[in-house]
Amino acid sequence: MSTTIAGPDGRLRCRWCMAAPEFFAYHESEWGFPVVDDHRLFEKLCLEGFQSGLSWRTILVKRENFRAAFLNFDFDRIAAFTEADVERLVQDQGIIRHRGKIASVVNNARRAQELARQEGSLAAYLWRFAEPPGSPATAEIVSTSPASIALSKDLKKRGWSFVGPTTVYAFMQAMGLVNDHAQDCVIRAEVETIKATLRLPPASLRTP
Repeated sequence: MSTTIAGPDGRLRCRWCMAAPEFFAYHESEWGFPVVDDHRLFEKLCLEGFQSGLSWRTILVKRENFRAAFLNFDFDRIAAFTEADVERLVQDQGIIRHRGKIASVVNNARRAQELARQEGSLAAYLWRFAEPPGSPATAEIVSTSPASIALSKDLKKRGWSFVGPTTVYAFMQAMGLVNDHAQDCVIRAEVETIKATLRLPPASLRTP
């Protein structure tokens, strides 16, 4: 089966974007476009953790509820959450009420603070694992990569949770660290152009 399908304008898009009404706009303006904002990167890592065992559509339709519940994924504010906040969120019907995943967001917020202090920013750290601009499209559908395995391993070593290699690879695809738009998808070239001129935040100048 082809990995692309004609969109409303007749141009080719990744086939998956026509599978649900919410996916087309997400594909056109978000998925795969490079992101260097720490809060958006943290948000996506958290939402991919919530997606574990579920569909992305389930998470996407609740995304605004998640943003309200987790203060727009400002990890400095989430790091101050208490057990009472976790209990409150377990009762929030607008999100996925999985205690372990909710507690994981609080834990990971604290780990994100540590990373930002150590590395200059979350973005500076995460983008070290990105593929270079101009890398060829994946010839087959995959769920992990050597880079996602390495990033997952390092995050776990730093105390993060719900960051397995498959979760991390989906994050890397969505945030542009990997350009997995199909080779003939019209959005692929647009993403490549943005990635080629991307200015990353400076890394920490600390010495080991």
